[in-house]
Amino acid sequence: MAGFEIGNVRNLTLVGHGGSGKTSLAEALLFKAGVTKRLGSVPDGTSILDYTEESREKKSSLDSAICHFSYNDLHINLTDTPGVAAFCGPAVASLAAAEIAVVVVSAASGIQVNTRRMFNRARDFGLGVWIVINHIDAPNVDLPGLLGQIQETFGAECVPINLPCDGGKGVIDCATNESGSSDFSDVAKAHTALLEALVGADDALMEKYLGGELTKEEAEAAGANAVAQGACVPIFFTDSVGDVGISEFLGALKSFCPSPLTGKQRVLVDGETSTELTPTEDGPFVGQVFKITTDPKSHIKYLAIRVLSGQLTPDMTIKSARDPKGTRPGHVLKLHGAEHSELKAGVAGDIIALAKLDFHIGETIYATDGGTVEMPVFPKPMFALAIESKAHGDEDKIAAALRRFQDEDICFVSERGMGGELIIRGMGDLQLRTCLSRMAHHHKLEVDTKPPRIPYRETITSSATNIEYTHKKQSGGSGQFGRVIINVLPAERGEGYEFVDKIFGGAIDQAFRPSVDKGIRGQMAEGVMAGYPVVDVKVELIDGKVHPVDSKDIAFQIAGRGAFKEGFMKAKPTLLEPIVEIEVTVPADGVGDITGDLASRRGRPQGQEVLPGGFAVIKATVPLAEVADYASRLSSMTGGQGSYTMELSHYDPVPGNVQQQIIDQHKKELEEHAAHAHH
Repeated sequence: MAGFEIGNVRNLTLVGHGGSGKTSLAEALLFKAGVTKRLGSVPDGTSILDYTEESREKKSSLDSAICHFSYNDLHINLTDTPGVAAFCGPAVASLAAAEIAVVVVSAASGIQVNTRRMFNRARDFGLGVWIVINHIDAPNVDLPGLLGQIQETFGAECVPINLPCDGGKGVIDCATNESGSSDFSDVAKAHTALLEALVGADDALMEKYLGGELTKEEAEAAGANAVAQGACVPIFFTDSVGDVGISEFLGALKSFCPSPLTGKQRVLVDGETSTELTPTEDGPFVGQVFKITTDPKSHIKYLAIRVLSGQLTPDMTIKSARDPKGTRPGHVLKLHGAEHSELKAGVAGDIIALAKLDFHIGETIYATDGGTVEMPVFPKPMFALAIESKAHGDEDKIAAALRRFQDEDICFVSERGMGGELIIRGMGDLQLRTCLSRMAHHHKLEVDTKPPRIPYRETITSSATNIEYTHKKQSGGSGQFGRVIINVLPAERGEGYEFVDKIFGGAIDQAFRPSVDKGIRGQMAEGVMAGYPVVDVKVELIDGKVHPVDSKDIAFQIAGRGAFKEGFMKAKPTLLEPIVEIEVTVPADGVGDITGDLASRRGRPQGQEVLPGGFAVIKATVPLAEVADYASRLSSMTGGQGSYTMELSHYDPVPGNVQQQIIDQHKKELEEHAAHAHH
């Protein structure tokens, strides 16, 4: 594809709720552009873009897929993304590679949770937006109602660029036609509304328009800029399976879709300096990784990269902030579903791929001058499962497989939790279950899952002074001796741990004082009353005693531990629990049930708002322990219509009755562990 003009490149990503027809729209565009000889279909499993076994089985995209095609003289890169909220990682990442986000809405189901989320994310990131109302052939659809809802939800700048006609068998262009017949609404009105949106971003054009002097050419030329500025959000009507509105969509790419030159400009930030990256071939090479995928057959890892400036040739050295030494890319590729072809060079504005390199999603790569380019904001994964290998000795293989998933989806995390248990975290149950089924399927690795331990913390609410502890051991050979006297005091929430040496003179040798601190830190990590890490305490070392022969580092570590344990239990200890901010989106008629249920989980309401389209958002803070199983509960309460996100807010003391249960549980575990060890 070498030799194309940067001004003729178009980068778009298809986003929106699951089942709105993004993949079938992409397949229709490929077919119309002559790339495929027949229309790929999601239900038949012949889609180019849903090429993984899981996607074909589930008949829905679980990851993003990239393709490209030429139309007239345009070079178009298209990313198709999953619409299920649990797989929003690849969808959010795809915004980094595009100038516009095409929000696809199903005419049958209307605006859904992810429609709104992805529209707002694209906007917040500074991209232009198109809206496609797909499946207009579905039975009993209310297109005028849906159009009204879209304008009410997303603003008056959302204007139809075409309208259905001939009973949904075709569309009429409202950009060029000043009148005509449509199935609903009014072509003349739509034409005027579109013109007003187009001149909205440009005062000079607005004056011409109001004076009646605006030419058709001027209006058309303003299209890309108005979309890039957010002054105009064109709405298209399509039936992707019936080939309605597809060539009109392709035709609008020239005037209404910004190129890399006219769309959002990326900025390279290095410390205090920020440089706007002009997408030209002769600038220094800068690119950004926005997708990583592993070929299921060859296990080769491919990195999809948006070239932001300059060009990349196979023999250059590229580096990143994390890998300043640099590495050679080898072949420069162009991805197309599961296939790829080779390029001489990757040029500014284009989307390319490199194989077998070790960079991460979001990482900025460059040839000379470094820095980072901002990514869209990713939601924080809080939905967690603890996993344990069913077969002994698979632990390393499981860790490697999880690392791969983590590489490919920024909203998937695997980490060691309390007591060393292996925890996976994601956006929802479906995402985690899919990862585990992939592990079983591709890697033959089976695991058991359970809810993870809640990361409680221990702290104190009052002080304990003059706590004395002596450690001595006399057994054949050399003994051990250390005596310490400490004060244990509470610190402010979030202050952490502070060790203050208050010994006057030489009651304890200078060399052994850090040993006391080290012992206390060790004990804090293990916890005192229920096995959870201790936070927010201050310890003063005030006195102690040394033995000329038997005192050693280990003796003072043990004495520090013992004194701390005793002081901690005397200082009114308490457990703290993580409190999360939860946002639940549900059909408006379910608000009462949800607020009642959250109240029964010790939740505190933080407000709610009604959204167009019959939905409401409820905000609350609630203890994490109470919403560990919330996914299944919410699903059953709302018939699968509800969704939620949660983020850590702060830590609060656990109520007394709950605290006692946690301590008893810890004792029981210790006893079982001891009995187990004894056998």
